[in-house]
Amino acid sequence: MATITAILMLFGRHHIHAQEPAKVDIASAYQLAYKNYPLIQQAHLIAKTAEYSVANAAKGYLPTLSINGQATYQSTVTDFPLNNPLFTLPNYSKDQYKIYGEINQVIYDGGRISNQKKAAKANETVQQQNLKIELYTLYDRINQLFFGAVIIDEQLKINGLLKSDIQNGIDKTKALVANGLAYRSNVDELTAQLLQAEQSQTELNATKKAYLGMLSLLINVPLDENSVLEKPAAPIISEEINRPEILFYEAQKKIDDLQEQLLKIQLRPRLGFFVQGGYARPGLNPLSNDFSWYYIGGLRLNWDLGGLYTLQNQKKILALNKETLDIQKETFLFNTKISQKQQRASIEKYAELFKKDDAIIALLESVKKAAAAQLENGVLSAHDYINEVNAENKARQTRILHEIKLLQEQYNYQSTTGNIQTLNNQ
Repeated sequence: MATITAILMLFGRHHIHAQEPAKVDIASAYQLAYKNYPLIQQAHLIAKTAEYSVANAAKGYLPTLSINGQATYQSTVTDFPLNNPLFTLPNYSKDQYKIYGEINQVIYDGGRISNQKKAAKANETVQQQNLKIELYTLYDRINQLFFGAVIIDEQLKINGLLKSDIQNGIDKTKALVANGLAYRSNVDELTAQLLQAEQSQTELNATKKAYLGMLSLLINVPLDENSVLEKPAAPIISEEINRPEILFYEAQKKIDDLQEQLLKIQLRPRLGFFVQGGYARPGLNPLSNDFSWYYIGGLRLNWDLGGLYTLQNQKKILALNKETLDIQKETFLFNTKISQKQQRASIEKYAELFKKDDAIIALLESVKKAAAAQLENGVLSAHDYINEVNAENKARQTRILHEIKLLQEQYNYQSTTGNIQTLNNQ
């Protein structure tokens, strides 16, 4: 159902008609790439492993049954030197046998089982965050492919305007040639420019096909040259760093905390109830050398204080582990902030450049219109007209490059800081 929902989001208002192109937005591309990537299946395995580990730890409260047996031969046995005619004392065999079953029930374990359950959950968190870190490169790849294809889409539109302007020049020049006011070579020059524009269109279409092919593999949705990539709105920039690495380091420290608790728990006594029943020679009766059934039951206390010898050193090791994690976290944040500054500078650069693009285009468009009028009146050569058309076309290409690069840097910034909303909802 999640995949179906994501696909519906991907196509948005798209009606299922064979001739209508698919529309793709970047948020849906993020979601589908995340769900489609093979590594994501590992998240389910990690969760199930943790579930089984917690269930196994909880079973520590259940009674346990063990079966034991032994056969021994000893050099000496208990001997009674008295010789009383009133009663006979037993002679013990040097070969002795014993087989028994024992049931143990935990009464107090000092917190060991609870610690095991918490450790299983903490390990799951560490593995899930590590998985998210591995998957994080997907978002950079989506940005590269998506915005690369968007730029090409816009360039194709501008290329269409260029072809229209050149065709307009060809039509006007042909009229001048027909009236003897221009040379046929002027038409040829314009026609050559039109062919070059068509070549550019072919190259752009081929590049777009390659981008869409790779994007299609990532999101597992068919895309072709007719697919429309919706230009996204500018995101709300957030300075806060919410990368999965942060939770990864914190989860690792949580494991160290649990290890420290375990050191204390291991020094606590354990109390349990046991019942033992078996068949042995000799049994519990000290005056019989025969095989007999027996049972005993009671409480058993275990208190191992051997851990006191290494307790302080173990604590110091865990403290050093935490310090190492803190250093790794600080290093990651330091490098991330450097990336933020670099990307901030790029965002500001493209935003500043973009402000003047429209004014430049307006001026060059005015020059182009004047050149078109002069060409029509036979006072401007086709070569000069082409120069003005190309100048305006280059300005439009530059404007769209600045606009899309600005968007791409903004989304890259969101990826760097971990504030892609789609990711945070996974």
